[in-house]
Amino acid sequence: MPTPSLDALPIRRLTLRDLTACADLSEDRGWPREEHKWGFLLTAGRGYGIDDPQGGLVAACVITEYGSWGQPELGAIGMVLVAERHARRGVGRRLMRHVVSAMDGTPLTLYATEKGRPLYEELGFKVTGRAEMLRGRFTPGGPDLGVTTRAATAEDLPRILRVDEEAFGADRTPLIARLPAFADQLRVAEEDGRIIGYAAAWPNMDTHVVGPLIARDTETAQALIASLAAGTDRPLRTDIDVRHEELLTWAKARGLASVTHSSVMTYGITELPGDWTRRFAPLTVAAG
Repeated sequence: MPTPSLDALPIRRLTLRDLTACADLSEDRGWPREEHKWGFLLTAGRGYGIDDPQGGLVAACVITEYGSWGQPELGAIGMVLVAERHARRGVGRRLMRHVVSAMDGTPLTLYATEKGRPLYEELGFKVTGRAEMLRGRFTPGGPDLGVTTRAATAEDLPRILRVDEEAFGADRTPLIARLPAFADQLRVAEEDGRIIGYAAAWPNMDTHVVGPLIARDTETAQALIASLAAGTDRPLRTDIDVRHEELLTWAKARGLASVTHSSVMTYGITELPGDWTRRFAPLTVAAG
């Protein structure tokens, strides 16, 4: 039987049964396997992929929808990967066009590497911001921040969801409600019994990723990072909006070093909804 052309291979929905194939695809492109993150995204979002007749996946991506049930207000695209043996043959472009079409006019966002940015610009995405990835072992110290933090409880979830929606600009209940099971730590910052910020630290290979990081102000964000760092012996990793210059300077002084930058891009909207001044870091760049 002749091998079908890439253009003839169908695009299908991915499920948790495809977790190993997705991790294999990550490894094929030199990324970590990240099974924990893939499992989270395939559960909370919608995966799309193209099967390779010779086994495995030709390409994959995940889109996470936010907003009212059945009426998403925003979609975040991530984990866009094409197997090395099929790279530079238009597969990624075809998959992205399929996803954009499937979202039927819903505004979209994604974090793009410099390598991936030209494709997204070709499809109509515009750069609306930047994020800087930091990684390293956190060194405690400095003046007392005067912000109270504690481990989150089940009773905190409704208040966390309200704070999150105010900052993010769309309801993320399906994603945030999974944080207690996905993350190793989930902490809140309080003032007079009111939640003024929250953050999670979830395991990714040999690091703990800090995200989401939602806070009233920079001092609250600093206190949340410091409290998460105190609860792990792993290096921290996070992606901070570059407009939060004070937090970036503080984190670098505490031992986190710059790794890379990514472009925040949007499609169908000129800027992201919500309050960026309280939105310091995403849960993961793959989910916005």
